[in-house]
Amino acid sequence: MHKFQKNYFSGMTFSDRFINVVKAVLPAPFTIAVLLTVFTWFLAFFFGNYEGGLPQRFLAVAISWESGLWNNSLLVFAMQMMLMLLLGHLLALSKPIDNLIQKALFYCKDSASSAATVVFLTMIVGLFNWGLGLIFGAIFARKVGEKFSRLNRPLNYPLIGAAGYAGLMVWHGGLSGSSLTKVAEAGHLKTLVKDFNSELAFTLPDQITFAETVFSPMNLLVSVALLVIIPLVFFKLGKTTQTSIPSLLTNEKPTVKIAINGAERLDYSNWVGIAFGCIVLMVTLLKLFLQNNGDILSFFTPNNINLLLLSLSLLFHQNFTAFLKAMESAIGGVSGILIQFPLYFGIMGMMKTSGLVDVLSHGMVSISNETTYPIFTFISAGIVNIFVPSGGGQWAIQGPIIVQAASALGVSLPKSIMALAYGDQLTNMLQPFWALPLLGITGLKAKEILPYTLVLFVLGSAIFLLGLLVF
Repeated sequence: MHKFQKNYFSGMTFSDRFINVVKAVLPAPFTIAVLLTVFTWFLAFFFGNYEGGLPQRFLAVAISWESGLWNNSLLVFAMQMMLMLLLGHLLALSKPIDNLIQKALFYCKDSASSAATVVFLTMIVGLFNWGLGLIFGAIFARKVGEKFSRLNRPLNYPLIGAAGYAGLMVWHGGLSGSSLTKVAEAGHLKTLVKDFNSELAFTLPDQITFAETVFSPMNLLVSVALLVIIPLVFFKLGKTTQTSIPSLLTNEKPTVKIAINGAERLDYSNWVGIAFGCIVLMVTLLKLFLQNNGDILSFFTPNNINLLLLSLSLLFHQNFTAFLKAMESAIGGVSGILIQFPLYFGIMGMMKTSGLVDVLSHGMVSISNETTYPIFTFISAGIVNIFVPSGGGQWAIQGPIIVQAASALGVSLPKSIMALAYGDQLTNMLQPFWALPLLGITGLKAKEILPYTLVLFVLGSAIFLLGLLVF
């Protein structure tokens, strides 16, 4: 779909080797989830604190796996995360978002200005919602490529594609961060650890609001640094890297008018769609301003965020037909969460009943102190994200370990959770799982954007580590 000079970026040979290594050691995310399940099963079977002979131990591990697999509260969590991604995707496909992109295209004059504009706006949107940021960045990058293709002007299209993926490096520190929204939910922390350590659960706060995480001084400063430094670096990259004219064909289908009769008019009625959207938005605003005892930041829980996204999706698409048509396009993106989350919950079930969580948390305590623990958490979260490319699934597995270790060391719990969030989102720049929608929309290949996502990885590492050390 597009051609580039072979030497457009001097690191392409390295990126080819890196892609080959990734393909050699990382199978599909579902396969990874299965392998992690088997690995945890063996650990629980041979090292877990189960009593009885081999048949009894086998049965105990199997029961603990199944109890986690169908854990009701965790399945609710999976549904919340699926809706957050789906509704964010729906927003990205709406006309107001498309209008925003069209206006932003005015500032895309060359590779440098385009890269800076795309990466800045994509990160802003990603801080609001990860699903919206993912699809917004992909569509924006594609529109930039189409603009330069029509104008027959050169562009570093892989750089623009990488810029459109940057929202996945900031999302967990924003309003839709999986761990941050869950700990803001009343009672979640206590429920998370009560089966591991009932005494600790009694001492934990009922919730950790966004005031202590998303809007903490550390995260605000880190977010500002990302929003300033990364666009500047991408602007410089756009000035210094080679370009070529992208060849992108738009396949715009002509609008076909169809006869609408009877009750079907309700499906196409903008008045009905907007009216219902306004009702949902009114309920959302009432909850925002009249509940939470005046603490507006307590509003940001998974259910309330999804309620806000639902109201905006309905309003932006205007009628139910457009809303449902966009849903058909977006629904495939949640399939990974639907099938993989229960496997991660099964892993958590085995870790819980076998005592592996205590072993790991004690291990973290033994090698850490108050200064180094957030750094170790950050690094371990980044490594785990390579194998568990889901913030929600990662929180289910690592959350209990982090809470227990932080409490034992006397380290700030909000800071420890932010360390996990930073590590989780950072290695998305190396993990190709969430890049698949962007690659499909832009027509780019993973090896083409990788040299620039590696730049994002290096910049993000420096900014996140500095934030954790300073605060």
